[in-house]
Amino acid sequence: MKYIENLSNNPWYNLAFEEYCFRNLPNDEDYVILWINDPAIIVGKNQNTVEEINTEYVKENGIKIVRRVTGGGAVYHDLGNLNFSIITTITGPERIDFGQINIPVLKSLEKLGINAELSGRNDLTLEGKKFSGIAQSVWKKRVLNHGTILFDTDLTVLSKALNVKKDKIESKGVKSVKSRVTNIRPFLNEDVDIITFKDLLLNNIFEFKEQEVKEYKLSQEQIDEINKLFKEKYSTWEWNYGESPEFNYKNYKRFSSGSIEVRLDIKNGVVVEARIFGDFFGTEDVSKLENLLVGNKYDKDELTKLLIDIPLEKYFGNITIEDFVNLLLE
Repeated sequence: MKYIENLSNNPWYNLAFEEYCFRNLPNDEDYVILWINDPAIIVGKNQNTVEEINTEYVKENGIKIVRRVTGGGAVYHDLGNLNFSIITTITGPERIDFGQINIPVLKSLEKLGINAELSGRNDLTLEGKKFSGIAQSVWKKRVLNHGTILFDTDLTVLSKALNVKKDKIESKGVKSVKSRVTNIRPFLNEDVDIITFKDLLLNNIFEFKEQEVKEYKLSQEQIDEINKLFKEKYSTWEWNYGESPEFNYKNYKRFSSGSIEVRLDIKNGVVVEARIFGDFFGTEDVSKLENLLVGNKYDKDELTKLLIDIPLEKYFGNITIEDFVNLLLE
């Protein structure tokens, strides 16, 4: 494993930095990146940005919006939040798995007095409260596993900046976003600032791996490529918000594997436009499924026949064809 240093606080640049490392660095090595963003909302790859954020509050407070390449839900970052990224190779079938890959982080936090648990789909919790949301992307046998660590974040801003659907809050048995999250700084063995915490966490991760901390230094050519990705993708409205055509059918449901929202434009009994949003995780790009639906009759038998051989679990996790067809038609 090698450490890649990134001292930027620019959310758009940092997500470009992470994606470049994920897709372009030598795949015979594992990498870890620890990084901190200025105030920002990071939306999941498949989410509808405008419905995940409190637009007026975000604008008034200069909070940046950026979309990531992993699924899952929207999260709030600020200078009191530490992000970790682990890039590694998987063997066997490509699938989303939050267990083994996050053990070094859990064990490293434990040494600092944080007895965390991996809870639900993808949360790290402390005394029943969430302090980290983890997400993954799988690409050509490489895995990008990244997560937040609420160290000393302004939780009041977090609760005002995000629009969390009521059913998601109720599924946790709590009344608000703020009541179900916590910072970890008060629980540390010894009080330190976030930069010291970052250094301690890094050393602990490598110690758990029984390795010395070794840095992978990016070349100027690689940094230039990151800047290109930052300018041409991550700082654009098209990537962070995206087009949202008119639709005449909309349905939403929360499954055990995450929420799915479908929007269809149907003309003369035929699907002419399809968009799928949600905080689900999958190894396949949902745009393939959207394109598959377009041009087909809006009919239960036709849609079932169309989808019968499609591995929906690769898009959404644990969902049946009956569940998905009903979502399209109810």
